[in-house]
Amino acid sequence: MSIHPSAVIAEGAVVPDSCEVGPFSTIGPDVVLGENCRLISHVVLDGRTHIGARNVFYPFCAVGMAPQDLKYGGEPTQTDIGDDNTIRESVTITRGTVGGGGITRVGSKNLLMTAVHIGHDCIVGNGCILANAATLAGHVIIEDFATVGAFSPVHQFCTVGKYAFIGGGTIVTQDVLPFSKTSARRENKAFGVNSIGLERRGFSAERIKALQRAFRLLLVSKMNTTQALEKIRELEGEDVAMLVKFIERSKRGVIK
Repeated sequence: MSIHPSAVIAEGAVVPDSCEVGPFSTIGPDVVLGENCRLISHVVLDGRTHIGARNVFYPFCAVGMAPQDLKYGGEPTQTDIGDDNTIRESVTITRGTVGGGGITRVGSKNLLMTAVHIGHDCIVGNGCILANAATLAGHVIIEDFATVGAFSPVHQFCTVGKYAFIGGGTIVTQDVLPFSKTSARRENKAFGVNSIGLERRGFSAERIKALQRAFRLLLVSKMNTTQALEKIRELEGEDVAMLVKFIERSKRGVIK
């Protein structure tokens, strides 16, 4: 085990021999680290925090800290983080609250850029990118392979759908459609399919065309959402079906 002399590891913490703990890092007594994690320096891991393998923590990030919620009374809530995440400088991830389910979850293979904040009871899926200073208020869900642009705050209880792309500086107060591009440059509106992102993820031209047909009905036609959904349901494809289900279950409404 590589532990710098200035690091502080509390009794009870689980730190495998394969981990590297850099200068001035602190690990709390209820933290469990997976294999081959690396804490570069000045990293704080606290609370009931379970972390998978091969995660890299950059300086001044703080994970598992108490939630920024005035109702929190010190209950033993939790933070769970998967494998192969890159957590850059000054990222903050706070643990859950009793009222929100008691756990904050981050999946695997995510890139959390500098100064990202993930609030209490948030769920971040796999393969997501949260750019510099993206901010998730409590109870936010970011589905797999979504991208949240720099300086973009996401309101409490919003969901960002799979493969969505949110441009920098976009204020998100409603659910973001899966497969979509949404940007403040277009007055916080969705403006079509995230075609480039889908191509990079291996989507075929046929899958993308099916989604483009659905988005034209939803965004460009003069039909309201209910009317558009009736037409979209006539289209084939699992991706289109996922889009329909996302809209149907949205509680805050979707950005169109």
